[in-house]
Amino acid sequence: MPTNLGRYRWVVVALLFFATTINYLDRQVIGLLKPVLEQDFAWTETDYSHIVVVFSTAYALGLLLFGRLISQLGTKRGYTVALVVWSVAAMAHAAVNSTFGFGAVRALLGLGEAGNFPAAITAVAEWFPKKERALATGIFNSGANIGAVVAPVMVPWILGAYGWKEAFVITGSIGFVWLIFWLVFYEIPSRQKRLSAPELAYVNSDNEPEQAPGEAFSWGELLRFRQTWVFIVGKFLTDPIWWFFLFWLPSYFATTFNLDLKKPSLPLVIVYTATTVGSIGGGYLSSALIKHGWPVARARKTAMLLFALLVVPVIMARYATSIWPAVALISLAAAAHQAWSANIFTIASDMFPKQSVPSVIGIGGMAGSIGSLLFPLLVGYLLDLYKSHNNLLGGYNLLFSLCGFSYLLAWGLMHLLAPTMQPVQIRPEPTRVLA
Repeated sequence: MPTNLGRYRWVVVALLFFATTINYLDRQVIGLLKPVLEQDFAWTETDYSHIVVVFSTAYALGLLLFGRLISQLGTKRGYTVALVVWSVAAMAHAAVNSTFGFGAVRALLGLGEAGNFPAAITAVAEWFPKKERALATGIFNSGANIGAVVAPVMVPWILGAYGWKEAFVITGSIGFVWLIFWLVFYEIPSRQKRLSAPELAYVNSDNEPEQAPGEAFSWGELLRFRQTWVFIVGKFLTDPIWWFFLFWLPSYFATTFNLDLKKPSLPLVIVYTATTVGSIGGGYLSSALIKHGWPVARARKTAMLLFALLVVPVIMARYATSIWPAVALISLAAAAHQAWSANIFTIASDMFPKQSVPSVIGIGGMAGSIGSLLFPLLVGYLLDLYKSHNNLLGGYNLLFSLCGFSYLLAWGLMHLLAPTMQPVQIRPEPTRVLA
């Protein structure tokens, strides 16, 4: 790893890493408890897909709202509000006794969790020059994968020892421990007394033009930029794939290969460990290319094309006759997604002034959540349809085929929208989507 990230910037990355770990840990608990909850509440696949849709809808709205809220409140206070909301919601799952109740607390969880990425990406933009943002983003984004690795070990153990309600309470309460460290250690660089003068100069080495507080672009203004639509399209077409892996992968392994989800799940640990490598490696690749003299846009696009190609082999999972070939193919696809994610988040801060980054992340994140809202409806329909014909595996095979080509389609459309990914200028008229 490069050593010039700076000592205190490592503290910032660590805070973002653990927040993202907790964010995804709380999100994934329901997927691991799905077989148990299906029995207790008599859920069908369609019922479960509706609960996922409720979460996705709230998450989409939350991204839009938190994107604007963080622009107004600042990163520190905005992140604090988000953490409190999602931790309370995660613990509240233990208090509900109906499918409707699960829908309600999932909505609150989605609303709060939506604040994580707008706040984290903004913190990276505040603390890192462009040549290191993808690496920093890849490191903190790998926290999502650590959460996904910890969950298949931690949640089944809590389930077996105490029960499903305690699993929600224990995992949900962890966020309040993180909040103490966040309030003590985080501040923007210009106000951080622990930061050395040389490191502050390095943080500001891009000499990016700044918008004054309160002068961030409005939602309407942002939608007039091609650069905003690059992020919207990329998120809309690829976010649903990760959510499919997150919410249905445990069930896929259980129904297809008889994996016992009441025990620590090595296949799930392997998949999500691979995504950690993908997240950090994906961020490192484009950052390394930039440091070797590549233009920022070329480095990001080349890396993202490579990652899009690495997802394609997942369509071969249909030929897996045992769990381990399927684990290998899905691990590659999931790792490539996280490598893609590290870079797509970074292009928002490459193209927009720092004060407008939370709103761009919010708008694009909302688009991704809308895609993630629609895709579970298709997933639930297909799995119930194929289950009725005693061919549930056929449903998963079709879904893996859709996953395999989504990233190439996204990359092609993003390139058409903004071939050079020109940074947005604050004063001149924006490049419009329509001439």
